[in-house]
Amino acid sequence: MNRYTYDFVVECPNNGIKVSYQLMVETYGKIFVEDIIAACAVEKAFHEDLADLLHKRFGGKQVIQAYHHGVWIETRRGDV
Repeated sequence: MNRYTYDFVVECPNNGIKVSYQLMVETYGKIFVEDIIAACAVEKAFHEDLADLLHKRFGGKQVIQAYHHGVWIETRRGDV
């Protein structure tokens, strides 16, 4: 099992505030770090939509956590 963790920032589409995210992907396959960085380099996105996009791209088990303006959000995709 391989585990990839990446911290990144995406702008909230509702109010333009920057939101810090942490992505964790577990998979038996290999993911190039450059592909993770490129996939997370979106300008604006809602948390749940971003989770769907990343799971579609990389599969495996994924957890995305972020602190959205005073609210902690965690999404899980795959068999987490």
